[in-house]
Amino acid sequence: MQSIEIQVLNRIYGGGRGWAFSQKDFASIGDRNSIDKALSLLRKKEKIRRVIRGIYDYPKYSEKLKMDLSPDVDQVAQAIARRHGWRIQPTGPAALNIVGLSTQVPSKFTYLTDSANNKYIVGNTILLFKKEPLKEIAFKYHESSIIVQTIKSLRANNITPTVIDTLAKWLGDNMPSKILKDTKTVSSWIYDIILKICKELSNG
Repeated sequence: MQSIEIQVLNRIYGGGRGWAFSQKDFASIGDRNSIDKALSLLRKKEKIRRVIRGIYDYPKYSEKLKMDLSPDVDQVAQAIARRHGWRIQPTGPAALNIVGLSTQVPSKFTYLTDSANNKYIVGNTILLFKKEPLKEIAFKYHESSIIVQTIKSLRANNITPTVIDTLAKWLGDNMPSKILKDTKTVSSWIYDIILKICKELSNG
């Protein structure tokens, strides 16, 4: 039988470069003390990186720069939310950065949550969770929330073919059917744009 450390490492590798996580993401593998020890050992071996207290990541690596890249703030936000059982929703500016429609790296990422106000420092970035009633809380996939918030932030008049193409590439080939089902209750104008994004993928 594989050691807990190997099982944890395999799950981390499965998450891919950039994935952020906490001890809670490995609850099915073993008890908390065993998982904490495994994460501590993996950190000492430089297999993973501690981002903030209780949150680690499997850093992306730049071959060009020959160094690990900064943590993915959205991944960190998702890891924190899973750890505490929060529901979160990115604000427009955060969504635009996540999908690559904003070229500037913001100094602050803000997420709405149904929990409480919280603030974290991730490298040089402020990560804020703002308590506010969530309008789109029924989404099953985090990608759905990001797509919807991006579209709402840009508004219909600014949804160009370039934007459609960018969102389609970010979404990827395996998500269209899931997103279409997940977002069917949103406003009709938003859903029409989501249909165009998914059609772009099917045509590609």
